Amino acid sequence: MKFKGTDSYVATEDLMVAVNASVTLERPLLVKGEPGTGKTVLAREVADALGRNLIEWHIKSTTKAQQGLYEYDAVSRLRDSQLGDSKVHDIANYIKRGKLWDAFEAAKPPVLLIDEIDKADIEFPNDLLLELDRMEFHVYETGQTIKAKARPAVIITSNNEKELPDAFLRRCFFHYIRFPDADTMARIVEVHYPDIKKNLVREALTLFYEVREVPGLKKKPSTSELLDWIKLLMAEDLSADQLRERDTRKLLPPLHGALLKNEQDVHLFERLAFLSRREGR
Repeated sequence: MKFKGTDSYVATEDLMVAVNASVTLERPLLVKGEPGTGKTVLAREVADALGRNLIEWHIKSTTKAQQGLYEYDAVSRLRDSQLGDSKVHDIANYIKRGKLWDAFEAAKPPVLLIDEIDKADIEFPNDLLLELDRMEFHVYETGQTIKAKARPAVIITSNNEKELPDAFLRRCFFHYIRFPDADTMARIVEVHYPDIKKNLVREALTLFYEVREVPGLKKKPSTSELLDWIKLLMAEDLSADQLRERDTRKLLPPLHGALLKNEQDVHLFERLAFLSRREGR
């Protein structure tokens, strides 16, 4: 079964090729792209399209690679030994399975999402090289070797906050999700809001891409922010004519809080509006 996108996810041709190549090669798919371009959602849609369960491992700055395998709770074992609990004699009672362990022992090969791997320490990807390559690891406390019953499809996302090691990159199939063009974005909007008026979409997208192209913008609005903004436009019952005939002296789009997420960008638009008014005198 090949991934061809879903009813709720618009996948470009090159993204479909990347997903299917990764599954065929049995290599992790490393996905990069701007925040909000659907990297995390991709894993959920791939799992749905392939009829597999999804196991999600969301990485934080404090996450260690070992946590994805297992953790040994020595503190709980010490406490139980002091209380005379009989389960203290079986060390397996204090082994907490990680997400990779769950993926390896699943009856049916799942989709494993390792989300935002670049948030962790620089050594984090290297610490998983062997486990992702061989699909097995050793539990030293119990003497077990956990080996994947069937190789899971692994999707790894990165926001490019830091460079990933070459040894790790060699083991992945790489894909960069480019920011959607206007036609693709219109299809995405239609998937989420099938009853929206075409002329409202056209005017909203025109304004949205104008905002993204403003020089000096600190954070360009993403796909998810566009969808939030359009939802607000529909809730406020704003028409395409109102978007088209906005006050050019203000420059800020209506309900701009959904698109502009920091004061520097708001001030940038205010300064541009001030300069525009001066030049118009």
